[in-house]
Amino acid sequence: MSTRAFPQPHEQAAPGHALGREAAIEDYLKAIYSLQARSGGPVSTGDLAARLDVTMAAASGMARRLAERGLATHEPYRGVALTESGRRLALEMVRHHRLIETFLAEELGMPWDRVHAEADVLEHVISEEMEELIARKLGDPSRDPHGDPIPDADLRIAEDDLASLAEAPVGARGVFVRVSDSDPEMLRYLTGRGIAPGDRFEVVERQPFGGPVFARFAGEVHPLGGALAEAMRVRLEGEGE
Repeated sequence: MSTRAFPQPHEQAAPGHALGREAAIEDYLKAIYSLQARSGGPVSTGDLAARLDVTMAAASGMARRLAERGLATHEPYRGVALTESGRRLALEMVRHHRLIETFLAEELGMPWDRVHAEADVLEHVISEEMEELIARKLGDPSRDPHGDPIPDADLRIAEDDLASLAEAPVGARGVFVRVSDSDPEMLRYLTGRGIAPGDRFEVVERQPFGGPVFARFAGEVHPLGGALAEAMRVRLEGEGE
């Protein structure tokens, strides 16, 4: 049973506030969390706007709103960073999202290239009770279908120390651990070639200037474009195995 004492994000809206506004706030928190995890520091409003496909003015306005609510700090020209309460709400959304993705894939048989869009909607409306029922039904999974870690019931998350496949030198071997779920076309490409998280690989060739990486999976060499290779996170042999 979860011991979280704070209210569900969608229960925080004052009377008269639309759920859509709260969902937007939750989306921003989740985006800031993701960008901070990569950069290790404050997030620029430009990067935030690009991540959410909104204008700079919209991103700046939301950053100020999050700061007013104590969910983030916002300093012009320095960026946005989550406060502890903002980080916990972001992790709550991450947990919802990844549990829903896993449920849709494992229990309903939905392809992994479609679960992200569905989870983006449902993550804002499930209750904590529903979250716990889903987690129990799935056996409290630690990773979603794309290999991303799922925060536990106390919102602790295992931080991966992984490299991108695009960085792996020729001859490198390891395990494909996770991939960004934001581009369904990439996921369909991997599915068509029988490549999934947990598979072992070896880099056999790479082209310069962001060109494709050629990697062997299950005895077959596959060309993986620069953007796809960058999105694929791997654990190289000798690094945490």
